[in-house]
Order: sequence, then C-alpha cells, then structure tokens
Amino acid sequence: MTDTLRGRVALITGASGGIGRALAGRLAAAGCDLALTYARNAEPAEQAAAEAREAGVRAVTLQADLGDPAAADAVVERAAAELGPVDVLVPNAGTATQADLAGADFDLWQQTLAVNLTAPHLLARAVVPGMAERGFGRVLFVSSVAAFTGGAIGPHYAASKAGLHGLTRWLAGQYAARGVTVNAIAPALVEGTALLPPGIDPGRVPVGRLGTTDEVADLAATMLATGYLTGKVYLLDGGLHPC
Repeated sequence: MTDTLRGRVALITGASGGIGRALAGRLAAAGCDLALTYARNAEPAEQAAAEAREAGVRAVTLQADLGDPAAADAVVERAAAELGPVDVLVPNAGTATQADLAGADFDLWQQTLAVNLTAPHLLARAVVPGMAERGFGRVLFVSSVAAFTGGAIGPHYAASKAGLHGLTRWLAGQYAARGVTVNAIAPALVEGTALLPPGIDPGRVPVGRLGTTDEVADLAATMLATGYLTGKVYLLDGGLHPC
C-alpha cells in the first residue's frame, strides 16, 4: 500500500466486530490515526486501539449508540477534538435481526434503517463537506450480499443495505472532483462475524470456503488507498453471486 493514508484520521464505527477490528489493524499499519466506536462491547475496540498505538499511531475509542440520530454528529465532534478532522470514514456498525415480512414491523424496520442506513448518511453529512474543503477524503460504506440477492435476514435488512448503494453513487458523483472518493464493500459469508448464519456449509461457496475478516480488510484498505476509484460497490462473496 502507498503512503496515501499516512497521517490521516480514520473513523471506523462498529470497531468491536471482526471486520471493524481487522480494518483498524490495516489502517493503523498504513499510518492512520484511529477513532474507533463501539455500542456495548468495549473490550475488543479497546484492544484494537491498543494494538494501533503499538503500531505507532494515535487511537481513541468512543461509545456510541448509532440508532440515536444525534450520535453521528457527536462521534465526529469527539473524534475531531481528540485527533483532528476526519479524513477517512468507514461506517461499519450494523444491526441484523432476522424476521420475515410479518415480523419486520414498523419498530424493527425503523431500528434497522436507523443504524444501517441513516447513521452512515448522517456520518457522511458530518464529514464529507470538510473533506471536500481540504481536498481529500475517503468514504467506504459496508453493505452486504443481501443488497443484491435479498439475503436471508429479512426485507428490512436487505433494504437498509441496498440504500447504501444509492447513497454511495450520489455522494461519489457530487464530490469526485473535490478529492473525495465514496465506495461500498459488500461482504458475504465471512467467518468471525456476528452475521454469519449458523451451520453454514462452506461447500456452497464456489471457492469452497468461507471468507475471512482479513480478506475483507485487505480489499477495504486497498479501496480506501485508491484515489481513482469512486462510485463503486465491490461484492466479496467467494463467487456466490455473479454480477
């Protein structure tokens, strides 16, 4: 990886999960200072921050309930106060409660979209204008194969992830000329994550195995380092869904 990200401030939400922690390690190795959020489970996020400090960068952890619409601005303000303006944004935090159409009532629908779609929008709204003013910014939304296929969790989850694709393309078109790239990554069947269905047969994946959080982090870090890539959604699913 080039030095594109060295000295930048990165905000990763959901840093207590497997993908968030793996990406924190990649960005720390690339020289980013890190603001890492968690909802309830502080220990993994604190460990990721400690490892980042050992790698020679600054790192802070921030508790945030991203279902609260006020949380996005608060997190960005706290990150900026501790580390400086956010240059790299990865809204990785997500929620997934399995339900069919009858079970996906108004409350579950609203809760899912609040975390999975509204919070990423509000975070981008808080940081992208400043990125554009400074002439550099990277945004990477974390989608899912469910945005392409409907998935197995339910209509509320699939809709929340598909909405990120429209947000990605709109933001990318608006800010590409001002040094800000906006992309999305859509992983599927990745071991070490809370969203992996129980009892999944790796044999159903064309490559013959599940993905790893390190593989997701590798692709994500490459996308973030590349200034000529914007408006794209990359599906990382071992060949499950041709697109």
